[in-house]
Amino acid sequence: MPSRLNPYINFDGNTREAMEFYRDVFGGELTIATFGEYGDADPATADGTMHAQLEAENGMTIMASDGPPGTEVKIGGNISISLSGDDSGELRGYWDKLSDGGNVMMPLEKQMWGDEFGMCADRFGISWLVNIANAPA
Repeated sequence: MPSRLNPYINFDGNTREAMEFYRDVFGGELTIATFGEYGDADPATADGTMHAQLEAENGMTIMASDGPPGTEVKIGGNISISLSGDDSGELRGYWDKLSDGGNVMMPLEKQMWGDEFGMCADRFGISWLVNIANAPA
């Protein structure tokens, strides 16, 4: 899969509603995974959206999630840029350059869903999410 660049939006508990709205606007296929599907047994957060992805027929993609439990979602600061794909060398190169002089919030490392994932803000304060699909163990 070639590397992709798309927006990633955090919502304050209403991701499903927002993404269903965007599906109505842009069309396409919407997939939603909850925190509970990935092991969160807390009834207060298990139904929250861990990851939603809308793939429109024209190639546009929007990704979103509810803010992780314990985090505050601030309107205006709730959009990141997502880089994803399976070219580990290319994506690691982007990660290294984007995180250099910036702030790493989550190191680029293997996650429970099987991919490598990291979060950083570059030296200009722009938030980036990097996901390397099917990362080797």
